Amino acid sequence: MTQSVLCAVDISNGELDSPVLKKAAALADMDGAQLDVVTVLPDYGESWVSGFFEADHHEKALEQAQAELTELCVATLGAERNASVRHVVATGTAYQEILKTAESAGSDLIVIGAHKPDLKDYLLGPNAARVVRHANVSVYVVR
Repeated sequence: MTQSVLCAVDISNGELDSPVLKKAAALADMDGAQLDVVTVLPDYGESWVSGFFEADHHEKALEQAQAELTELCVATLGAERNASVRHVVATGTAYQEILKTAESAGSDLIVIGAHKPDLKDYLLGPNAARVVRHANVSVYVVR
């Protein structure tokens, strides 16, 4: 029985991840599991990158990402369902942060979309492929 489902979305895709979020919510609802939704921002604090941004850029980006993630969840799932969703904005490499979040949240299942496929990724996006390869829990890939 699934206790916790982690749904990974990319807020820069707009509503492209709505089907992924809907599937994650349906899977969580089947077992009465907690639904967590994560999006990952690049690390603006890296020394070679930070010089191109204002000092408070990362904090502003986190606030904006949190607002956009919540907005996506409300638009896709409705305000009532969104009230019980945990929203996580992580910073770093997408697949690594998804795996870290799944581990820290105690997720039994990761739901992720297959975007931007390339032949070398066997028709999965590069982050989805890495999550599938390295996850210690089941991964449901939404195409």
